[in-house]
Amino acid sequence: MSHAPQPLGAPVVRREGREKVTGTARYAAEHNAPGRLYGWIVPATVTSGRVTAIRTADALAVPDVHTVLTHENAPSLGETDDPILAVLQNARIPHRGWPVALVVAETLEAARAGAEALHVDYETADHDVVLTGDHPRLYTPEEANGGFPAVRERGDTEAALAAAPVTIDATYTMGGLHNHPMEPHASTARWTEGHLTVHDSSQGSTTVRDTLSKAFGLDGSQITVLSRHVGGGFGSKGTPRPQVVLAAMASRHTGRPVQVVVHRRHMAALVGHRAPTVQRVRLGADRHGVLRAVSHEVATHTSRVKEFVEQAAVPARVMYASPHSRTAHRVAALDVPSPSWMRAPGEASGMYALESAMDELACALGVDPVELRLRNEPSAEPDSGRPFSSRNLAACLTEGARRFGWHGRDPQPAAREEGPWLLGTGVASATYPVLLSPSAASAHAAQDGSYTVRVNATDIGTGARTVLAQIAAAALGTAQENVTIDIGSSDLPAGSVAGGSSGTASWGTAVHKAATALVRRLGEGGTVPPEGITVTADTEEEAAKESPYARHAFGAHFAEVAVDSLAGEVRVRRLLGVYAAGRILNSRTARSQFIGGMVMGLGMALTEGSTMDPAFGDFTESDLASYHVPSCADVLDIQAHWIDEDDPHLNPMGSKGIGEIGIVGTAAAIGNAVRHATGARLRELPLTPDKLLPYLP
Repeated sequence: MSHAPQPLGAPVVRREGREKVTGTARYAAEHNAPGRLYGWIVPATVTSGRVTAIRTADALAVPDVHTVLTHENAPSLGETDDPILAVLQNARIPHRGWPVALVVAETLEAARAGAEALHVDYETADHDVVLTGDHPRLYTPEEANGGFPAVRERGDTEAALAAAPVTIDATYTMGGLHNHPMEPHASTARWTEGHLTVHDSSQGSTTVRDTLSKAFGLDGSQITVLSRHVGGGFGSKGTPRPQVVLAAMASRHTGRPVQVVVHRRHMAALVGHRAPTVQRVRLGADRHGVLRAVSHEVATHTSRVKEFVEQAAVPARVMYASPHSRTAHRVAALDVPSPSWMRAPGEASGMYALESAMDELACALGVDPVELRLRNEPSAEPDSGRPFSSRNLAACLTEGARRFGWHGRDPQPAAREEGPWLLGTGVASATYPVLLSPSAASAHAAQDGSYTVRVNATDIGTGARTVLAQIAAAALGTAQENVTIDIGSSDLPAGSVAGGSSGTASWGTAVHKAATALVRRLGEGGTVPPEGITVTADTEEEAAKESPYARHAFGAHFAEVAVDSLAGEVRVRRLLGVYAAGRILNSRTARSQFIGGMVMGLGMALTEGSTMDPAFGDFTESDLASYHVPSCADVLDIQAHWIDEDDPHLNPMGSKGIGEIGIVGTAAAIGNAVRHATGARLRELPLTPDKLLPYLP
């Protein structure tokens, strides 16, 4: 064995980089089992109603079409935890795009042609797909996503708002947003002597295995789900999606391997989305800017299939001190696809509204926006009263202001011009909770001094393999090159889903525990036998403990924009993020994660938006030609830095999640900069030229 140990935090190059750039990394749709068939999902073309007839003759007449699965001949499924997976089980159509058939063929082209030749008759019903802040079907749920209470109240918010010398009352709206990972959702399934093997594009193959086990009435040992390489997910692959059930169903029906890939245009209806929100934020402060009352009320939509409530008001329970607070969520069940997780669900949309309102308060008071935030730092978490394990938001704001050159800023709006360009700067805070889920891992020592660590983690592009090797090497006291990492299979010790910025903490805690136990075993003396020594550990106990501390990552975003006064175009000239996220375990991959989130926030602010067509009943922007994600040309100068933070109340690594906080607050910082540049306060995202032009000189 060679190489000296490197400390945690070193910029270690990601392990699978060469495989990815040379094309040898195999994704879910790249496993070519002999005899493979292709499935093509046929989506419903009505928004509400039921299927009355499916005529398959023309589809089956297409050369190379093998079979057509519908609710009339598809295998019956057992229990499914998620009702969106109960596909081809009945004639009901809960929204446009719901799968009504799967055409299975020898080639992808034949499957597509067969799908186009299928004739489906419907009985339609009236539909309702457009969310409004006063929608008559809005109701208050018991919980929002994440298990948070839908409503939290402290003090008498209405009285405090009425008595406050300075108040802000503003409503912010966002349309739906789509995850659009580079790799579409895909599954390749095959049955061999009663054992189901699935290659699935998923953020957690253990969860997929458990779901398929219930759906097909199998023991977990009869299923292997592999997610070795995943081309992004941003939350949309955090739960199993219909294609994995359809692939397994079709493979069982045909007796051959079947691959199903969700067409890009079908993803908006099948794999979740960030729900639109209408958010009313009211702030009451004294004349020095000290908050007396915070009210954040959210209206959002869910589907008629299942309830999912975007927890957009939850960040207001964490961010700023105030003796009076009301945070509430209401939701309307509409004839729309089921919303789900999208990078920083709740925080991304909720902090856009809250941080925009804080900027409005700063403008109303004539107080610097950074200073206003510093004046409202809480001594403990406002909602729970628990002390923070660490809270370095003030340090992020201060360091960010220094790096950005914030204090040379003229606070007057529309005061800087450069030819036709209006220039402005903005700031916003960021937060994301520290989460820990139970996981298990094994650590194996071989006779030659090498080690193998096994855990069913999923690397969705974040560099999980690399950082887990670093964590293991640090615990084992060896160089990370001496550690082999085995991930991405449900046959491995169970790992949690790669979501909620919890992967590294959850898997890493299990890896550290197993590696530490292995070191103790090796320290007991004796030689390593030919078969080696293996130690397994799990973190059920650690994950079940409720911390006495409020644990969150924090950050500050600064943006400089140029607005074309003639065309209304917004260009972001600079983006700076400064974060307090515990111990950074790999500076190279961490910076990539922070910047990736910031770019996604830029898209949220300026280019990404999806609207529901009230007549057609579907998302109008359903492909990458109409749903505009940022390109390299949109990202000119983007930098991420962090505060060294030593927090002993987290996990053995001292780390906090970093995958999502980069998007939180970025859109608000850009929107606040646009207001500073133009003097116009727009409260609807994205800030496209058509919205800005009426306010420009």
